[in-house]
Amino acid sequence: MTLDNRIITKELTNKIKTTSIKTSAASLSSCTLCPRNCKADRNSRKTGFCGVDSTIYLARAALHMWEEPCISGKKGSGAVFFSGCGLRCCFCQNHDIAIGSRGLPITVERLSEIFLELQEKGAANINLVTGAHYVPQIVQALDMAGEKGMDLPVVYNSSGYEKLETLKFLEGYVDVYLPDMKYMESELAQKFSHAADYPETAKAAIGEMVRQTGKCEFGEDGYIRKGTIVRHLILPGHTRNSVKVLKYLHETYGDNIYISIMNQYTPVRTFDSCKELNRKVTKREYEKVLDAAVDMGIKNGFIQEGETASESFIPDFDYEGVEKNIP
Repeated sequence: MTLDNRIITKELTNKIKTTSIKTSAASLSSCTLCPRNCKADRNSRKTGFCGVDSTIYLARAALHMWEEPCISGKKGSGAVFFSGCGLRCCFCQNHDIAIGSRGLPITVERLSEIFLELQEKGAANINLVTGAHYVPQIVQALDMAGEKGMDLPVVYNSSGYEKLETLKFLEGYVDVYLPDMKYMESELAQKFSHAADYPETAKAAIGEMVRQTGKCEFGEDGYIRKGTIVRHLILPGHTRNSVKVLKYLHETYGDNIYISIMNQYTPVRTFDSCKELNRKVTKREYEKVLDAAVDMGIKNGFIQEGETASESFIPDFDYEGVEKNIP
């Protein structure tokens, strides 16, 4: 291929991406970005199932120290917490922002500035937390920030409840996918998230993520550069579901992914119909799941030690880093 052809190919690729993003942005008028396919006219200030319209709402944008070691490390991850969520689990640790009740409105231009500001603060990466319902705006902001020198790895931190079409808009923008795999039992997904289709939807989504990133790669400094890390939060009373999740992930992807097994479930409110969620995961429950992981031969993974099931591990959604500081 000649130099001229390479230039033409690059220009054509950028044109195709731009057209795709414009189409995706227009789709907010009948939104189908997430598997709920609610078709809300978010461009006319109607809220979708996610709880927000097309305006970007942020609850926090700051260095975050409590992700996996290869994401936070000593520098901290540049975590951008978006308001709203297309899954909205009843036990969500970030409940206030997941339902879209907290967050400051910002523009795409401001979002791009936030990415640059996090880079200036020394962030190891840009960590997009629950941003599926803002993918068109996120891609635009990443393009703007990239033109001004933002070159950090981008982490897409997700519930796992994603549409393939939306994930494909992110190809070439996201370096590291950090999805949950919450359920293998449809009944449990329906009970806690009103999403009986979660297992099959998340399977397909994670497959697309792994296709885009390939096998995990790490820098000499220990930070992940590309790849997919799948998280699983153990729920009290439901270790059987957890073992099924780990079995599926290991049999499907082997050493091509890392699995993060989490015991940090914290009851943030009282449940009447799901009483098992009114307590933390016991040490015995966590050890049962870890033993199963060892028996399966899972080697690439992360576990949590000590007291992680605490509200002190839930960030303060105080709008830090959202508004521009004017000297």
